[in-house]
Amino acid sequence: MSQAIAGLSLAGRVALITGGSKGIGRAVAERLAEAGAQVIISYKSDEKAATETVAAIARQYQSEALAVRSDVREVSGAEHLVKTTIEKFGRLDIVVCNAGIWEGAAVEEITEELWERVIDVNLKGTWTICRAAAPVLKRQEWGRIVIISSTAGQRGEANVSNYAASKGGQIAFTKSLAVELARHGVTVNAVAPGWVETEMTARAFTDESFRKSVELTIPVGRIAAPDDVALPVLFLCSEWARHITGEVLNVNGGSVLCG
Repeated sequence: MSQAIAGLSLAGRVALITGGSKGIGRAVAERLAEAGAQVIISYKSDEKAATETVAAIARQYQSEALAVRSDVREVSGAEHLVKTTIEKFGRLDIVVCNAGIWEGAAVEEITEELWERVIDVNLKGTWTICRAAAPVLKRQEWGRIVIISSTAGQRGEANVSNYAASKGGQIAFTKSLAVELARHGVTVNAVAPGWVETEMTARAFTDESFRKSVELTIPVGRIAAPDDVALPVLFLCSEWARHITGEVLNVNGGSVLCG
């Protein structure tokens, strides 16, 4: 193996993926495990999916994995995740902030409860886990944080202004944290997917005409699979991306061209 190719290896690293039991989170967990990392995934309610993900990682990649129930909306939940990771694996190197929900309405129909629920999971949940992990990464003087944002946070989207606000907030948080942690050997980047085939979007795609209309807005002509997001995340977690921080990597098939 050449030195350059070896730079993609995550052997000896420990990765924490929030919302890692299915969809993009599961794909990320599997790819990081394939690259050699030990992984810990958080989930809020679907224990069956989390158990299946851990079992699949152990079976396919012979990598040690652990699933932990946690609510990242709470500081205590995030602290529990980081503490459990350190107790289990002795270190923490990579944090992927993936936990999120997609719920919205016309602005006048968004209730205070709906606004707070989306902001709390998507944006506050990103802050809580980074807050808990940052001291560990700083002490090690090496770390990777990757935040899963969205094209909605770049261009805005009608009828999901609460979701777009949470994702735009993640992008601003990424840039701020990248500068704050750079001198400690920690990079912080975001990935901004467009439409992705996941459980979260499945209901929208039951309408075949809507699906076709979405595909027409994507220059490459197809909706992304979770792995289309997971592979760029792997890159950002590796030594290949050691000089990249504060970046927003677009993974949208050309549908939103933000420089």
